[in-house]
Amino acid sequence: MLAKPGPVCGRFAPSPTGPLHFGSLIAALGSFLEARTQRSQWLVRIEDVDVPRTTPGAADAILQTLERYGLLWDGDVWFQSQRTERYQAALEELSRAGRLYPCTCTRRELAGCQRGADGSPLYPGYCRTGPRQPGRPHAFRLRVTDTRLTFQDAVQGEYHQRLESEVGDFVIRRADGLFTYQLAVVVDDADQGITEVIRGADLLDSTPRQLYLQMLLGLPRPRYGHLPVAVDERGDKLSKQTRAPPLDDHNPGPALWDALRFLGQQPPADLLNAPPAEILNWALAHWRLQRVSVARTQPWTR
Repeated sequence: MLAKPGPVCGRFAPSPTGPLHFGSLIAALGSFLEARTQRSQWLVRIEDVDVPRTTPGAADAILQTLERYGLLWDGDVWFQSQRTERYQAALEELSRAGRLYPCTCTRRELAGCQRGADGSPLYPGYCRTGPRQPGRPHAFRLRVTDTRLTFQDAVQGEYHQRLESEVGDFVIRRADGLFTYQLAVVVDDADQGITEVIRGADLLDSTPRQLYLQMLLGLPRPRYGHLPVAVDERGDKLSKQTRAPPLDDHNPGPALWDALRFLGQQPPADLLNAPPAEILNWALAHWRLQRVSVARTQPWTR
């Protein structure tokens, strides 16, 4: 079901695997401006559900950077690592409805499978009728159907996907007991009252999985908008893995100005070295989501 009309609430949900970089700033700034221009709340959630991947001190550094850049949030910061009871409750609800099954397949065993749109293996259903290796630790997969899921993205336009043929049954709790992003993000967005999700287009292909979980759990569907992902000269996404440089906390102006330009907002040149508050005041007066490119990736170099 679609979220009921009412107060708008947006969010930024970084993973604490390292400091924020320019690609992170694109998502943070876009979601911040889209929320604030509607005079709505903007929340921050630390997506540390994958505990082994978190970097000590990264969450504090992320929050400090947001403050230095003038991207001030409302309310308390949520941490996924503190919400496992809620994810377990959602898992048990899906289990009672007969939607889950244990899966003992390893990544190595699935390495040769056809790949889905997001690059992950298209699960062939090996364990659908029972675990192939009953003695192994097992994940839980969600049974999907051949339903065509469609939504209108605020940036990318109409998007549709058939989960059965394009994704396959997907994991919602791993064999090591950790819950996956897909389940956690759906539960968190509902519990926080998120009505719009403005984020990077690298997550566009996973959105139908979230729509499907929302339907099964009876949760509202936010409005989605997927911004272009910044890529380097090789076409690789700016990320910690590609050694994207961290944002400069001591001189935020140029990066904010560059981010606005990347998002198609055409900030005046005399704002390039202005304080964050001045740049953001201009941005709030001139922000238009429809000016953002519909490209899923966009090159960026300093």
